[in-house]
Amino acid sequence: MKGSDRLAFPFLGGLGLLIALPALAAAALAFTEYSGLGAPRFVGIDNFERLIGDSGFREALGNSGLYVLMSVPLRVAAMVGCALLLHRRARGSGAARAAVYMPTVVPDAAYALLWLWLLNPLYGPVAGIAAALGADTPSLLTDPWGARLAIVMMGVFQIGEGFVIALAARRSLPGALYDSASVDGASGWFVTRKVTLPMMAPVILLLAARDVVLALQTSFVPALFLTDGGPRRATTYLSLFAYRQAFRYFKLGYASAIAVSMFVITALAIYAQYRVAKRYRLLG
Repeated sequence: MKGSDRLAFPFLGGLGLLIALPALAAAALAFTEYSGLGAPRFVGIDNFERLIGDSGFREALGNSGLYVLMSVPLRVAAMVGCALLLHRRARGSGAARAAVYMPTVVPDAAYALLWLWLLNPLYGPVAGIAAALGADTPSLLTDPWGARLAIVMMGVFQIGEGFVIALAARRSLPGALYDSASVDGASGWFVTRKVTLPMMAPVILLLAARDVVLALQTSFVPALFLTDGGPRRATTYLSLFAYRQAFRYFKLGYASAIAVSMFVITALAIYAQYRVAKRYRLLG
């Protein structure tokens, strides 16, 4: 075994133990009826047939799809926009970069509780500011669309990892291109549209694909802590729906089938992004 292989072995071992084996176990449980108390009973594809006729699953799937459509473009735009604004070394740029990254290192539960306090319609700061201005208190936690927007807003601030990737991509672009554009008298907006964004297109596509995966997973904690899936099940996403099937109703086999379906849906979404990128030659 080479030295580099030995260095990678702990990571690969942890990946297999903590991710691959649980994923295989979930895939196997998806074909069983299992409550966690007795032995799993093989039922074939019955769980997946139940999913097709389950109105709760269809509603959760629609909510998750809507969340992806709302949050991913905003998050990717925020990542790339902050990278373009903060790629230069200037006074205060380091503090600004740290401020962009900071919300990402806050534990998800603590971050959700912070937003629960901010948006509390009775004594939260947002309600206090609205009252001071003589405006009606925003119904962000009691209205279905308000709750959806609140969770999307939460996600837009947690862009630290994607921001670092976009920042590295922007700073790796050759400066000679920008010197030539400056000599030719090109405007900053023209250079951004015709030089910067096309050259960053593969990285932007990678960030979008990564964010689709994250959106289906990271929506669980805010939906559980902030809205408990409501109001009127507007924020019951697939992750929360699977969690309730497993740990509220003890249908672990059915919950595993939901998890497998989430994996397939995510893979199809990423493949669709890849096909669009190939069609418009974003990948070279």
